Amino acid sequence: MKLAVLYLILKWLHILLAIIALGANITYAFWIIRATRNPEALSFTLRGIKLLDDRIANPAYGFLLITGVTMVLVSDLSFETPWISISLILFFITILVAAVGYTPTLRKQIELAEGSGPESREYLAMARRGRILGIVLVVLVVAITYFMVVKPQMWM
Repeated sequence: MKLAVLYLILKWLHILLAIIALGANITYAFWIIRATRNPEALSFTLRGIKLLDDRIANPAYGFLLITGVTMVLVSDLSFETPWISISLILFFITILVAAVGYTPTLRKQIELAEGSGPESREYLAMARRGRILGIVLVVLVVAITYFMVVKPQMWM
């Protein structure tokens, strides 16, 4: 009985964290689109996105991993369950893309926006890279969400 209650609390936290993390990520594109129409606000906006990413989205993703793993450990679920194993693989790919691609790109975008400016060839190339990486990350997270909610039976 106590493990069932713990599982439900963890599940609630897990869902809440997913809403927070993905919700924050989805807003980045809208903020960037608005800021490109007002170049004076671009640096401020990019720094705001970096702050949201560092202080809200990324910690939420970290706690998602903790709550997800804990749910498996306190339940009759297994890491070998297809939707769990695929989600974990996609999660680690997401972390890799974010850590190696998106975060350094965003950092460089801020530097270029404040340096050579938002109209420079370097900034535009970095913005394009950030946009592509952002789309890849959202697709990965939406795929994880699909597996977590639908729980398709793929092999057994």
